[in-house]
Amino acid sequence: MDEDEKMEEDSKDSEFKKPAKVKTKRTVYLPGLPMKKGEKLVFDPSAYHMLHEAQTGAPCLSFDIITDKLGDNRTLYPHTAYIVAGTQADRPNKNNVIVIKASNLHEMKEESDSEGGSESSDSESGGPSKTPKMNRMLIRHHGCVNRIRTAKVGDRTLAGVWSEMGKVTLLDLNPQLAELDGPSLSKKSNPEPIRPLFVFNGHLGEGFGIDWCPTEPGVLATGDCRKNIHVWRPQEGGWHVDQRPLVGHKASVEDLQWSPNERHILASCSVDKSLRIWDTRQAGASACKLTVQDAHSSDINVISWNKMEPLIASGGDDGYLYIWDLRNFKSGEAVATLKHHTSYVTTVEWSPHDHSVFASGGADDQIAIWDLAVERDDSEELSSELKDLPPQLLFIHQGQEDIKELHWHKQIPGMIVSTANSGFNFFRTISV
Repeated sequence: MDEDEKMEEDSKDSEFKKPAKVKTKRTVYLPGLPMKKGEKLVFDPSAYHMLHEAQTGAPCLSFDIITDKLGDNRTLYPHTAYIVAGTQADRPNKNNVIVIKASNLHEMKEESDSEGGSESSDSESGGPSKTPKMNRMLIRHHGCVNRIRTAKVGDRTLAGVWSEMGKVTLLDLNPQLAELDGPSLSKKSNPEPIRPLFVFNGHLGEGFGIDWCPTEPGVLATGDCRKNIHVWRPQEGGWHVDQRPLVGHKASVEDLQWSPNERHILASCSVDKSLRIWDTRQAGASACKLTVQDAHSSDINVISWNKMEPLIASGGDDGYLYIWDLRNFKSGEAVATLKHHTSYVTTVEWSPHDHSVFASGGADDQIAIWDLAVERDDSEELSSELKDLPPQLLFIHQGQEDIKELHWHKQIPGMIVSTANSGFNFFRTISV
């Protein structure tokens, strides 16, 4: 079965797998500690409200959570989540944008009794099945998907897709979402190319930076590996992309973030180690209003703008996380420096429900959940291993290989979805 057939076979079937559980005595493991021969890591069910693992065939190294119509602040299980992801297959003509409906996501329950046996499954006992489901619709995409981001624009859900082929494509996902919510899914052995809403070929090469403006529907910013940033604005019949790029970075633009509150204000980070704040009402170099040079000691990969406080978090190849206060940005000094990751930081995002909480992930196969409001209690006795951990570190999630992106679900408090070379995780920890 080739890659296409694998992807098509899953258009209606679940690809979730159950996390393995063991009956042996467990000890707490901290990343970096040596392991004895034969030892292996297993997760502790009591540390999670929910944990599900899923596969999509070819790795999806970028995705976004789609805002749905099921309501905000959802706390009752089972949960349903809609996401869109892009594949990185080994051949350019075998890639897809995948629109996913993950449903029946149940909370974590211990399944062993005091005698060491297991409880009967819901299906055996006549109750509703607790098996999660993942249905998918595929859209043919030429080239690997570098990064994908979604936005609600009017009554449409749009996706901006950065391709390794050097173009950015805008897609309307409404037809696929309607199909996923329909009474039955049609089986198509080969997804046909979908006519995009708009395609921009004006970048001089491929890129990764892309973000939809939350205060002006339909406005988009894209940044490329040739150090240029272009701003898109909707117009009748399509989009107008300003051919005069925002210039100032001296190397690849790795990530972009619009201000959550101020129109026209955009933040960027780069391989040149700098952070920049732009006023997009102006063009060229004059649009850059604030710069922190050498914000990291090496490439800055990702940034996240806090939705409730004037703070930006950044993560880089140096493994450091820095927190920047926009009120003190000119000083060039971070208000917090956090070091836990032992390799590249590849993803960072503030919680949409708690202004002091954010999560980060990296090439060290860890997702860390942080709370800046936590301070160390010097009166508490800690082991030597725990003393070395930053007091703001709430939780360490492992089990995925080469983590690429994570996102908090804006409508389900505490829920995180993450993707890695080894697949997706849908989880909520007891820490938030």
